[in-house]
Amino acid sequence: MTLTYTPVETITQTVQELRATFRSGLTKPLNYRREQLKGLFNLLDENEELFREATFKDLHKPPAETLLGEILTVKQECHEAIKNLDKWAAKQPVKTGLVNKMDGVHIRKDPLGLVLIIGAWNYPTNLLLAPAVGAIAAGNTVILKPSEVSPNTAALITQLLPKYLDARSYRIVNGAVTETTVLLEHKFDHIFYTGSGTVGKIVMGAAAKQLTPVTLELGGKSPAFIAKEVDVAVAARRIAFGKYFNCGQTCIAPDYVIIERGNEEELITQLKAAILEFYSASAQTSDSYGRIVNKNHFHRLKTLLDNTQGKVVIGGDTQEDDLYIAPTVVLGVKAEDSLMQSELFGPILPILVVDNLEEGIDYVNDNDQPLALYVFSKNSKVTDHILDNTRSGGVLVNDTLTHFLVSSLPFGGTGPSGIGNYHGQRSFDVFSHERSTLVKSFGMEKVNALRYPPYTEKKIGWASWVLFDKAKYSANAANPGANNDSKL
Repeated sequence: MTLTYTPVETITQTVQELRATFRSGLTKPLNYRREQLKGLFNLLDENEELFREATFKDLHKPPAETLLGEILTVKQECHEAIKNLDKWAAKQPVKTGLVNKMDGVHIRKDPLGLVLIIGAWNYPTNLLLAPAVGAIAAGNTVILKPSEVSPNTAALITQLLPKYLDARSYRIVNGAVTETTVLLEHKFDHIFYTGSGTVGKIVMGAAAKQLTPVTLELGGKSPAFIAKEVDVAVAARRIAFGKYFNCGQTCIAPDYVIIERGNEEELITQLKAAILEFYSASAQTSDSYGRIVNKNHFHRLKTLLDNTQGKVVIGGDTQEDDLYIAPTVVLGVKAEDSLMQSELFGPILPILVVDNLEEGIDYVNDNDQPLALYVFSKNSKVTDHILDNTRSGGVLVNDTLTHFLVSSLPFGGTGPSGIGNYHGQRSFDVFSHERSTLVKSFGMEKVNALRYPPYTEKKIGWASWVLFDKAKYSANAANPGANNDSKL
């Protein structure tokens, strides 16, 4: 399937038409939104085999991984939005003081307007359409920009979307740098981007010129701590699953392992067993193992592997014409190693051996906050200590990746790993404006008169009593060490 780029001269018209649609009010009724969400669900449900084929062509992604990591997750998001839309969109009452007891005080959930969603190549269906669920549910018009790096999936979505969703409200713009640059020159009411931090800075810079809010789903080097008191065999299987799913091209894949000295050999033994169990003696012939997306990323990963000062203890085989890199484990890496400088985004697992977990915690804190942090431990005190002394977008204890599937958990990064989060109701909230609303009655004018001029001490006293809580705290309550006799 051939991906045709959108002519740049048509982009402005597309933006104008979708903005006009929003102003017409077409997307605001809840029934309209529900029908569009049902259409998106059916798009995936009725074309599952086509998506499997397209994603296989793009990434050699095993059909089971397309189903689990892409199709079913987005369908679940659609289903939950359809089921809960009335509740999510309802006016939210808030507590109020005495003076407003008889008034209408609530928060409206208003759509933002026209939003732009820029997808990523590694999960080309999920990372484009899952945010779209929230945008549609919230009542926005949407421009979807699929990743051109996965052209077959992008072409398929482009072909199918107008058959299932209202083209007056939802459009696709295809292209690469040129087309995306033109898109970003336009004013949007929100931009949702998934991808690298480098491009994320470009998106955020363009958005800043328009004062457009952004959600950035980025990445980082997500560590996996392995404590002493742990079932190493289980930990190894779960780490191998998370690392080599989609051939390591997952933003929350465990990027490297932190393990205390003396336990690394057992981990290597169990990782070998897990890789053999998952992919047999040759992962290259396994129908459960993917490939690197293109030659650029293949060469990037091979260069990192060639330059490592660590010891390749599992895998290491590469074949350029097949874009194949074997499930690989590298022992004895140091902080300055080539494999430890940036997110790997491939099937290479470095093992960082430390004398104690404090050393591992220091290493994590010396670097950017990761998108995910994994801890394998049977000791809740050890787990809590690691979590209390590190920062990350999300946390998963004793497993990898699966927190992404819990739609009630907000998914997103912090600092360089991202801005904002989504999934479930959070996706709806991302694309909604919480509009504070107070509807006053024409009654109680004598009470309201307390705030009108001319001001008197009596009026101020009564107004203070009616409008504000009474509180008193001891001197220097917030700073017990301060000198009580000090004067400004």
